[in-house]
Amino acid sequence: MAAHRLAPVLATIVAAAAVLFPAAAASASAPVPAAEADVDVDDFSYASWDTQIDLGLDEDGHARMHVTESLTARFPDADQNKGIVRGLLTTYENAGVDLRVLSVTDETGAEVPYETEEDDGLLYVLTGDDDYVRGLTTYVIEYEMRDVVLAADTGVDEFYWDLLPLDSTQRIDAFRADIAVDPQMTERLTGSSRCYIGVSGSKETCDLTMPTPGEYSVESVDLAAGEGVTVAIGFDAGTAVQPAARQPDPVTDTVPAVAAVGAAALSVGGWFAVSAFKRSRRTSSGLVIAQYDVPDALPPLLAAAIVPGSKDAIPAEIVHLAVRGALRIEEGAESEQPRLRRLDGRAPDPLDAEALDALFDGADDGVADLPTSSEAFAARMTALSRSGIDAAVSRGLTTKARSRTAVILQWCAIALVLAGFGLGLWGVIAGRVTALPAFTAIAFATLLVLLSSFYGFSKHVVLTAEGARQYEYLMGVKEFIRVAEADRLQMLQSYSGAERRQDGSANVIDVYERLLPYAMLFGMEDEWGSVLEHVYAYEQRGASWIGDPNAPFLRAQLIGFAATSQAAASYSAPTTGSSSSGGSFGGGFSGGGGGGGFSGGR
Repeated sequence: MAAHRLAPVLATIVAAAAVLFPAAAASASAPVPAAEADVDVDDFSYASWDTQIDLGLDEDGHARMHVTESLTARFPDADQNKGIVRGLLTTYENAGVDLRVLSVTDETGAEVPYETEEDDGLLYVLTGDDDYVRGLTTYVIEYEMRDVVLAADTGVDEFYWDLLPLDSTQRIDAFRADIAVDPQMTERLTGSSRCYIGVSGSKETCDLTMPTPGEYSVESVDLAAGEGVTVAIGFDAGTAVQPAARQPDPVTDTVPAVAAVGAAALSVGGWFAVSAFKRSRRTSSGLVIAQYDVPDALPPLLAAAIVPGSKDAIPAEIVHLAVRGALRIEEGAESEQPRLRRLDGRAPDPLDAEALDALFDGADDGVADLPTSSEAFAARMTALSRSGIDAAVSRGLTTKARSRTAVILQWCAIALVLAGFGLGLWGVIAGRVTALPAFTAIAFATLLVLLSSFYGFSKHVVLTAEGARQYEYLMGVKEFIRVAEADRLQMLQSYSGAERRQDGSANVIDVYERLLPYAMLFGMEDEWGSVLEHVYAYEQRGASWIGDPNAPFLRAQLIGFAATSQAAASYSAPTTGSSSSGGSFGGGFSGGGGGGGFSGGR
């Protein structure tokens, strides 16, 4: 009874669905015709594949080949195929082969309709029309090619040819190829010939018979899909004229390489020109006279900005302030962490005053520890070093200028590399395989020249005339530090030496201490520390500005302090990938946990 009442309702639902979704209803009820189903047009085989090749020379001496291929396809007994597609190469070893398709017929000689399409170095011959073909169907394709004989690296000419496509998906029941060489080329046969069979890369040989001179034949049965047959026939060198694309051309094969070398040399010359330009700006009088005192207006922060290759200025500046009585270097709570104590000594230069403020920033009691890891301290020291560089500019000691010689050399390099690149590119576009090495060289040279241009055309920091004068003075200080002790004492005791001191005296300890910061800039702190040790021992006193005054090993203290202060001034916090302490108890940070994954748009 319930089913009887439900039947009208179901009928109504079905009727409504048919009205609302007619297409779905039709597709559900009507079967798909077999002809409209997806088919694989490559699903057939060849009953036979016969090739006849006539190889000879044209009137210009180039190798020309006339080919007749008779292909008998075995199509399925269904509406699947309308013909075959035969792909023929249009280039060989980067040279065009002047391919011409002459005809497509059947086994009776009747014409078969076809059309051609070219893509990626192949000319596709598409046989047939809109009518389907079934069973055994024969296609005879006749075509010609040029420049098929290659001048091999072994010193001979070779006809080295694949007789079958190696990417075919059809098996071949029976294959035969006959190659006829014209009498002119037969006279130049070397007698060497080979035949290879199998998939790409196979070295398996096959029989290449020669019933009569200049006549070659090869046969095979049951070739699986993807298996090919390749023949190689040798001729004397120079038998066939090679196309221009395979012959050396100095314009495209040599000139770009020469241009690459020349452009690279000019760019390197530009770098040397910049270096020479910088060195030339350091010369004032050309004379370096030993100096044993340094003016107050030339503190280590400023000296480091005008002496190329100077060491880190921060340790030298601290020692400079110490020997001038502005601070004292003491041992901290830990032996490897020195402590600075501010004294009442005068800061000789505004840069020295800025250094004192940076060193004792936040030290209310006038005592500051050199931190082992402080980004804030390192940032202040970086800014302090930058102040020395800026002061060199504002005081007229340094400026920025271009090297005219470097600019000229760089423009010449650009012109040369562009010309070479254009010629190399022309050769590559023309398909010249011999142009590739030269083009590779000019491409690398182009990159080098472009990178060098940023350096050659840039303005560089150089010394002004006053800067050069101060540089020579500092070189005189370096010379005084370098010479033997006897020479130093003779200079200090001379009349001119005494006159250079404001108080008319030349206290050796005072002089040697004041030169110590500059010895550190020149990388001579170890040598100068040894000199000071001997002087202190002779005077029976110690260094009042560092560590324990009674300690005899000044060099060890100095070297340790220099390393510690330099590390503190250049500290940078290590990057942290995750937090090992967790975040739920505090101390965590965004990105410190695991996971994360990816989030993106679609």
